[in-house]
Amino acid sequence: MNTTLVIMAAGIGSRFGTGIKQLAKMGEGNEIIMDYSIFDAKEAGFNKVVFIIRKDIEKEFKEVIGNRIEKHITCEYVFQDLHDIPEGFSVPENRTKPWGTGQAVLCTKGIVKEPFVVINADDYYGKEAFQKLHDFLVNNQEGKDIHKLAMAGFVLKNTLSENGTVTRGICVENAERKLEEVLETRNIEYKDGVVSGTYRGDPRTLDLENLCSMNMWAAYPEFLDSLEKGFTEFFETCPTLETKEFLLPSFINRKVHEGEVEVSVLKTNDKWIGVTYREDMPLAQAKFKELIEQGVYSSNLWND
Repeated sequence: MNTTLVIMAAGIGSRFGTGIKQLAKMGEGNEIIMDYSIFDAKEAGFNKVVFIIRKDIEKEFKEVIGNRIEKHITCEYVFQDLHDIPEGFSVPENRTKPWGTGQAVLCTKGIVKEPFVVINADDYYGKEAFQKLHDFLVNNQEGKDIHKLAMAGFVLKNTLSENGTVTRGICVENAERKLEEVLETRNIEYKDGVVSGTYRGDPRTLDLENLCSMNMWAAYPEFLDSLEKGFTEFFETCPTLETKEFLLPSFINRKVHEGEVEVSVLKTNDKWIGVTYREDMPLAQAKFKELIEQGVYSSNLWND
């Protein structure tokens, strides 16, 4: 079965350089975080990558990673654009940013015609999550009356930063390990033996073993039809189009509540690596060095 990895990379800065966290060198062969995600996806069985970028960074993006990756896996590009909105609507005068992760994934409609997994460009997810999500896509099929999705559920303690607070989507599951809701919880930190955060402005105590979403979802291409309808509904009902974003987790939450989507939560024990703060950079680089020393990756990932 053909399967596709979709990478949301439109948030990368308009000028490339050492200050752009998504492009920071992590491996001894100058690999960046995306290299490892694509490598793990290919190893798990994915045979195509679709990059979601902005048109203004296409040339630089291909120079930094795209041209190199094309030697190892089929690559395609789609472009997230502020003006790509449903017919009959207009962009608010003061709006400058695109419309969020929901719009980003919707950009792949017509290009992604096979089961797919979507990830962030600047997060390292580990091998287990890619394998589990690929197996889900291969061993299941799109439902006739309900969209079948899966998400990687990361153990909260494996996703924290040592240099400040983070925002995570805390998962609420039922007894069958189906998602009931993702609670976007901010200001999460582990301090004095207690992990805490805020949900909708209210403080709450969390459990280090809680599963959380790192925006890694598996779906079938038919789901994009529902996403397209949701984007139109967003424009029809949102009172604050100047600032509001059409976010993928929020849309999935709503569709779960409405009974149109079923999400299997697949636990992964791999440790997230990312660069939330500048101080995270040397720690992330050290973690990749450790993975190389353990033999998880070679020092020259693609053996060019």
